[in-house]
Amino acid sequence: MALTVEKIMKDRNLEILAGHDGIKNEVNIAMISRPGVEIAGFLDFFEPERLILIGSKENSFLNLLDVKVQKERLEPIFKLQPPAFIFSVNVVINDIFIELGNKYQVPILKSDLRTTVLSSQLYSYLHSKLAPRKSLHGVLLDIHGLGTLIVGKSGIGKSETALELIKRGHILISDDRVDVFEAAPGVVIGSAPKILERFIEIRGIGIVDVVQMFGAACYRENKKIRLIVELELWQENKVYDRLGIETEKVKIFDTEIHKLTIPVLPGRNVATLVESAALNQKLKYLGYDAAKVLTENVAKAASGLELYEDD
Repeated sequence: MALTVEKIMKDRNLEILAGHDGIKNEVNIAMISRPGVEIAGFLDFFEPERLILIGSKENSFLNLLDVKVQKERLEPIFKLQPPAFIFSVNVVINDIFIELGNKYQVPILKSDLRTTVLSSQLYSYLHSKLAPRKSLHGVLLDIHGLGTLIVGKSGIGKSETALELIKRGHILISDDRVDVFEAAPGVVIGSAPKILERFIEIRGIGIVDVVQMFGAACYRENKKIRLIVELELWQENKVYDRLGIETEKVKIFDTEIHKLTIPVLPGRNVATLVESAALNQKLKYLGYDAAKVLTENVAKAASGLELYEDD
């Protein structure tokens, strides 16, 4: 996957000052280059595939040099065809950049952000856009702040469960298809494909726009996935975990995510079960595990110890 400079300009609100013919240049890696030794003429480890960010420090160092020397140092960088140069808000752009940008078709872009903020936002943006992605079949919700992915076979009731949870005040991220990427080690983010944002399909009813029906607060664009709940039809011969001590995990990219399996049969309120599963998992993340507390209390009782002591 690659991004064009043109898309980065639109998404990050960047102004183009020169090198207009290079807006179709592609960016393939998420790292950013802030030239230091390169401006001093050392290009042995320069990576021309990166976007180049020029802040006040780099610009101040460059302005210490004679105009002729500036051009001698910058032209070899432009010849290597980096995708674009991006300048932070307080930098006064040297005319040499404009000249070389037009000559080598390398866009010269200006941001309205300071260098540190710009660098951080660019890195996050590039990493999220260029990270490997995959699509999962399921429904992603924000349940009490916990990103919960509901999966299961078609017709098991995922969307109906999600609709009931939305009615209770929880938040939809995506129905039917969830696009995921690993934003950082241990952090998997899920979102809806653009065309499916806000919509949920209910068999027998059709397509529902949750924002129109329940208000803007019931939808958000993305969420970190911290729990997977699988719905499956009750199997008589299958032994289900009754205490919650056994922990199953699913690996998405290089991140392991806790998974629970909830058997579905008539009379069980699946929405309440999923909501309770999310709350219970959130308590575990906060350091309280009810199953462990119970087993410890049973062990104490079996050994003749008092479960509670008077204050």
